Amino acid sequence: MIHWPTLEDVRQAESALAGVTYRTPLQEFSYVNDLVGSRVFFKLENLQRSGSFKLRGAYNRIRQLRADELRRGVVAASAGNHAQGVALAAGLVGTTAVIVTPEGASLNKIEATRSYGAEVRQIGESFDDAFLEAERIATGTGRILIHAFDDPWVIAGQGTVGLEMLDERPTIETIIVPIGGGGLISGIALAVKAQNPRIRVVGVQAAGASAVLQSRQLGQIQTSATVRTIADGIAVKRPGELTFSMMERLVDEVVTVDEHDISRAILMFLERSKLLVEGAGAVGLAALLAGKISLGQETSAVVVSGGNIDVTLLSHIIEKGLVEEGRQLHLRTVIADRPGQLFRLLERVAQLKANVIRVNHERWDPLVAPQDVSVELMLETRDASHWRAIVDALTGDGYEVMVEPRESSQDLHTKNFDN
Repeated sequence: MIHWPTLEDVRQAESALAGVTYRTPLQEFSYVNDLVGSRVFFKLENLQRSGSFKLRGAYNRIRQLRADELRRGVVAASAGNHAQGVALAAGLVGTTAVIVTPEGASLNKIEATRSYGAEVRQIGESFDDAFLEAERIATGTGRILIHAFDDPWVIAGQGTVGLEMLDERPTIETIIVPIGGGGLISGIALAVKAQNPRIRVVGVQAAGASAVLQSRQLGQIQTSATVRTIADGIAVKRPGELTFSMMERLVDEVVTVDEHDISRAILMFLERSKLLVEGAGAVGLAALLAGKISLGQETSAVVVSGGNIDVTLLSHIIEKGLVEEGRQLHLRTVIADRPGQLFRLLERVAQLKANVIRVNHERWDPLVAPQDVSVELMLETRDASHWRAIVDALTGDGYEVMVEPRESSQDLHTKNFDN
């Protein structure tokens, strides 16, 4: 049986990480306090080296290796943050790393991993496929497998996040942590409850990757058939044996958030706090905004676990978020195929104080009569009331306006990855 890490293990990890990892800010945002009616601090691990907390656990595990093990090197399965953490840690310790990723892994994360000196191999469609290949490489080559979460030294490294939070803000009463495989929340819960058992630890999962919540409800580890979420850093099908036993003992509550909640939180971090936060890092704020966690008047802290978000996904989230908030309007209408008709439409839009982002003037639309043309407009609007006023005004002017369906952020999905 794998032994539980101890508070002393976490403290030793903290000493070993001095000068290796950053002591990231514990930041308060007044707009969040106003929204939730409580005082909330955010531990900004998105500002950590390699863009997430993962370096803490990876370095603490790799530093334990003997000289002969360092010569053989390490191997890990990951498609994101753990990959970068292991690659960077291996270079710092002085060994080599092979990272196995699913074939659909984000290209920017793969390139970032390679930039730290690791060899990247792309195998299979999921993290589970990649992990099986990593195990085969470890068995065949003697490389040491560095697990993404189910390892006592990895958990102890992640627990240093909890030490830093309590050291800076000892009055914290509730800590909210993302859950994927459970390494981060297990380490934090261990570190803080060993010092103050009254601290409440709440985990947050994506609704499309809720294996920990399902496992807690049934009292034994469950494996999800699939995971679907934009929060790729916590898209894990099954918690670890060690982490599940620790979460059962130390984590007070687990809640889930949907894709709309996560997208909203990412956009709010970016717009209001000027912070680039990935889906996994945003689930804590998402849970607060969605009213999933009751805070009362206690002081709370939310762990923002990472900022390694794919820029293409980010652009989709921004665009969809603006549409959902009524700050972009996508509409289609039909005008006569005569000179001046498009100008007349755009002039009316200008009078309504909307900014034109894109115009598509389609003469060959088969659904439109030969004497007419189809026009699609993407407009920038102030808010939902402005959005509605424009539609009502154009309809009143005689235009047949069809608003493009508001695509839901539920349609933004990625493959299953690790955390």
